Amino acid sequence: MDMVTRKRIEILADAPLLPRLIDALLASGIADHTVLPVLAGAGSTGRWSEDRLTGTGKLVVMAITSADHAAALADRLAPLLDSHRLLLMLSEVEVIRGDRF
Repeated sequence: MDMVTRKRIEILADAPLLPRLIDALLASGIADHTVLPVLAGAGSTGRWSEDRLTGTGKLVVMAITSADHAAALADRLAPLLDSHRLLLMLSEVEVIRGDRF
């Protein structure tokens, strides 16, 4: 099997930002993604958990893409990292069928 190196993107964000994140992905050339709910966590501002009463919580958007597309997305999201408290993680992964990413 041939392995190809790609970038794995993970974005932790408040759920209401999802449409804006999807727009940024698409504008960066990244069409395929996965959205996962997040129940609770802790960070520099303390502990947090999903608010089941209002339906607001956090989510993780994941994607695998080329280094160029990942860099384009990072540039697009840079202004939101502080203002919207996003956590953007980029890492290298080895994938099979690299032509799909």
